[in-house]
Amino acid sequence: MRRRGDADKERGLTPELLADDRTELPDKQAPGFATTLLPDDHHNRAFVANARPPNWVNASAPGRYNLVVVGAGAAGLAAAAHAAALGAKVAIVERHFVGGDLLATGTVPSKSLTAAARRAQDVRRCPSVGLAAEVTNLTDFRGAMERMRRLRAGMSLRTSADHLTDQGVDLYFGDPRFVSRTAMQVGDVRLDFNYALIATGARPAPLEVPGHADVLLHTSDNIFTLTERPARLVVLGAGPVGCELAQAFARLGSEVSILSQEPRLLPQEDLESAAVLSAQFESDGIKMFLGAEIKRVEAQGGDKVVLFDFEGKGHEARGDVILVAVGRRPDLGSLNVEAAGVVRQGDGVQVDDLLRTSNRRIFAAGDVASPIRFVHAAEAQARLAVANALLFGRKRASKLIIPHAIYTDPEIAHVGLHEAEALQRGLAVETLRVPLGEIDRAVIDGHARGFAQVHYVPGWLGSIVGATVVGRHAGEIIGEIALAMTAGLGLRHLSRTVHPYPTESEILKRLGDAFARSRRHPKLKEYLSHWFWLERLLP
Repeated sequence: MRRRGDADKERGLTPELLADDRTELPDKQAPGFATTLLPDDHHNRAFVANARPPNWVNASAPGRYNLVVVGAGAAGLAAAAHAAALGAKVAIVERHFVGGDLLATGTVPSKSLTAAARRAQDVRRCPSVGLAAEVTNLTDFRGAMERMRRLRAGMSLRTSADHLTDQGVDLYFGDPRFVSRTAMQVGDVRLDFNYALIATGARPAPLEVPGHADVLLHTSDNIFTLTERPARLVVLGAGPVGCELAQAFARLGSEVSILSQEPRLLPQEDLESAAVLSAQFESDGIKMFLGAEIKRVEAQGGDKVVLFDFEGKGHEARGDVILVAVGRRPDLGSLNVEAAGVVRQGDGVQVDDLLRTSNRRIFAAGDVASPIRFVHAAEAQARLAVANALLFGRKRASKLIIPHAIYTDPEIAHVGLHEAEALQRGLAVETLRVPLGEIDRAVIDGHARGFAQVHYVPGWLGSIVGATVVGRHAGEIIGEIALAMTAGLGLRHLSRTVHPYPTESEILKRLGDAFARSRRHPKLKEYLSHWFWLERLLP
C-alpha cells in the first residue's frame, strides 16, 4: 500500500479535526497534482487531503492486474470495491479527485445547497401552519456554502485514498492513456491488465453561442466555489441541474431567471410533472423564458448579459452570475482509446448490452457509455460490468430497473416507461393516478402539490411498466415501485401491502386499491347485495 504518512494525519486530516482551521497542506507536493479546491479554506484542504493527498506516491505496478479501472467516480469506486472483494488484483487510476464529480462538484454539494434552500422556504411558510416567523435575515448564503464544504470534507473520508488502499486497491493519480489492447500508461508506469473498465464520467457541455469565450460563465464545475450570494442569477438550461440550482438560489435570496430553448421545464419528464414544477417556480418568483433562442452573451460594465429571442421579440437577461446547465458530455480526456481498439460513440465509447466495448477485454460503465446519467445507475452498471468481465457473466444492462429523482421541491421521481414510450413499443397500458392532495400526511404537512401515477398492463397481476411520483418525498417513494418491478410484483401486491399511516408512501396503497376496484366484476356488487339480502332472512 502507498499512502500518506502518519505525520499528515496529525496535521488536521483526521475525522475529529475536520473543522480545525489550523489544517495546512503538506509542504511537499507532488508535481502536477491538484492540491487546492477553491475557496482554499480548512474544509477544502481536508477534502483534498482525503481525495487527492498532495504527497501521494503511486504504486509501482508489480505484475499484471485482473482489472484496471479508469476513473474514481461513482462507477469506478463501485467497480474497484466489488472486484477487490472478489479477491481480484485491482488498480484504479484517477486524474482529479477520488469520489469524482459526485463528491467534488455534483450530487453532494448540490443536494447540500438544495437542503438549505428547502429549510429556508419552510421557515417562510411558518404562518401557513399557524406559527409566527419573525426573521429579519432569513438566508445566510455564506453559511450554507460553508456547511456544504464541511459536509463534503467529512464524506470524503468514506471514499478516501486511504480507504481505497485499505480495500486492497492500488491507486494511481495521473493522466492514463492506452498503449495497447491490454495495457495503459500512467506517467512512467505501465499497467498491464486482463480486463479494464472505462468509467471516466462526463463534464458539463459548453455553451456555444457568440461571446461565450469573452464572459466568465459558471457550470456545475465551479458554481460551488462561490462564497457570496449573487444578487441576480441567470440559468441557461431547464434540465435537472438547471432546475435544482435555479430553485435553490432563488430560495436563498437570488433573483433568478431560467432560459431554455425547450418549450417547458424538464423535457425528459412527462407534461404533468413539468406543469407542477412550473407552477412552483412561479410561486418561488423564478422568471421563466421557455422556448427562448439564445443569441449572444456579453459583459456590459459589471453585468453579464444574455441576449435572446422569446415569443418573437428580442430580450435580455442581466445577472451577476450566469450558470450554464445545458447538459453533460462524456469525458474521455486523453485516454487514447483508439490504441486499445475501442470504438468511440460521440464523445464517449460504444458498448453492447453486456457493457463490453469493441475490445472484449475492455468494458465501460456510467456517463461515458450510457445516456442514463445518474450516480446510482453508474454504480449498478459498474457492478454488472465487473461480474461480466471477471466472472464470465451474461448480465444485461437493459434488464436493470433504474429509477431516478430530480431534487427540486416538489421532487419528481420516475421509473420505467412513460405512457408515450409504452405506446410506442406497442404495449396496451392503462394508467392510474392519485393526487397527493388526497393523502392525509401531505395535507397535514402542507405539501399537497403533486401526484402519483402508474402505467400497467391490464391483467390479474397489474404488471407495472412505469410510474411517476411528484411530491416532497417522491425520491424516497419511487424505490418501492422499483422494487416491485424488479421482483416481478404488480399493483395487486401494492394493494395487499400495509403502509404506515399517515405517510406519503400511502399513495402507493391507494394506487393498488384503485387497481383492485377496477378488476371487480361489474355484477359482483349486485350478486353480493342479493346474497346479503338472503342472509338477513335466515333465522
